[in-house]
Amino acid sequence: MFNHSITLYLSAVLIWGSTFFAIKFQLGEVVAELSVAYRFALASLMLFGWCWFRGLPLRFSRIQHFWMGIQGVFLFCLNYLIVYWATSSLTSGLIAVIFSTIVLMNIVNSMLFLRKPVSLIVMVGALLGLAGITLIFAPELSGFESNNNSLKGVGLSVLGTFVASLGNIISAHNQRQSIPVIQTNAYGMAYGALILLTAALLQGNSLQFEFSLGYSISLLYLALFGSVLAFGSYLTLLGRIGPEKAAYTMVLFPLVALGISTIFENYHWSWSAAMGVALVLLGNVVIILPKGFLQSLSKTR
Repeated sequence: MFNHSITLYLSAVLIWGSTFFAIKFQLGEVVAELSVAYRFALASLMLFGWCWFRGLPLRFSRIQHFWMGIQGVFLFCLNYLIVYWATSSLTSGLIAVIFSTIVLMNIVNSMLFLRKPVSLIVMVGALLGLAGITLIFAPELSGFESNNNSLKGVGLSVLGTFVASLGNIISAHNQRQSIPVIQTNAYGMAYGALILLTAALLQGNSLQFEFSLGYSISLLYLALFGSVLAFGSYLTLLGRIGPEKAAYTMVLFPLVALGISTIFENYHWSWSAAMGVALVLLGNVVIILPKGFLQSLSKTR
């Protein structure tokens, strides 16, 4: 059980840390709505194929399909569309750092929708995270303009993260209702892709596709690894050990993304950026520490 959980954890961290950069190759001739729709349509077909191969049940009630669809809207549709938009304004590593604040948003949404109380430690972690984000984007904030592209990217990243957090809450609900993860993802991704495809066509877009090597390979990677394997690993982990412990994945994948961004996107580090990233990661760690950890630590001194 423990070794399997470690494998799921590392899979989510390494894959998700690299997907933010892979999204860069999806930007270009094809509108974001279609790129995300292609990604999750392909991922959904892979999952349905796996279900057929393994003989997994695919018949569910109307209410179960409703919740699968809601999960699809928040987790495989709106949040990724917004993140794709943000990727045209920010480096992938910085988007990953902002996305790591989903740890805090999960707790806030749990308070709002599940009536869970928020502790002082969580508030401290939240303040550390917000201070870190401020330090990272201090240059953009000091030179604020209404058309500042970086600030637009920050706003979209925060919004996309919040929508993804709502998707996590819905996923936890679905698993508590004993709706299996693989089938939920298969149907949820299909519903999300269908909604985005419809939205793209209603906006007057044609079903265009970019046949370049970069676009095709990144699409396959995002569908198979970023969608099928990473989501399967994370949501299984979430159901097995709970959202608080599963949130540890959000601490490390920004480091993977920032490393990739530094090498391939020529991201330039500054002292304020380094301190900001450290504060964001520290805030996440503080939030997801076991409740009695700090108390036990103080008793040993």
